Amino acid sequence: MKKQLSVGLAVMALAASLTACGGGSGTTTTTTTAAAPASESPATTASASATSDSATVDLKTASSSKGEIVVDGKGMSVYYFTKDVKDSGKSNCLGDCLVKWPPVFAATDSPKVEGVTGTVGTIDTPDGKKQVTVNGMPVYLWEKDKAPGDITGQGVGNVWYLVAPDGTMIK
Repeated sequence: MKKQLSVGLAVMALAASLTACGGGSGTTTTTTTAAAPASESPATTASASATSDSATVDLKTASSSKGEIVVDGKGMSVYYFTKDVKDSGKSNCLGDCLVKWPPVFAATDSPKVEGVTGTVGTIDTPDGKKQVTVNGMPVYLWEKDKAPGDITGQGVGNVWYLVAPDGTMIK
């Protein structure tokens, strides 16, 4: 029993250390329990050169059942809110809306992107943060998307839609 326990702990420690390191090969293997159906799970598009750390990328692209989409640096799908006004410099998602649909933030006025061809910028939020925009529209995450590749926010309330790499809204 003790031998099985120590072997199990060693395997878990090895897995944790490999996950924490992130590797340098440019490939990532993800294991999930209760995975979503394949038709709803985009795979993050791998960069040919893999020269940048994905944690520093604000937006990138992924494949999904809806085609190529924009995701944040962690691979979470991003959405447009149709009640926002293009180039208005503000978000119309307020209060409880922001709890369910948190904004995608960037550390600077010039978010780092990979594969996104739409015009990427930021707007200032009331609390002084930089919310990322694509083609002048703020972008958000969905609280019910729990893992990279989830696209459960698509079409919610007929006002939330995925973002294509060129900045168009996927309906």
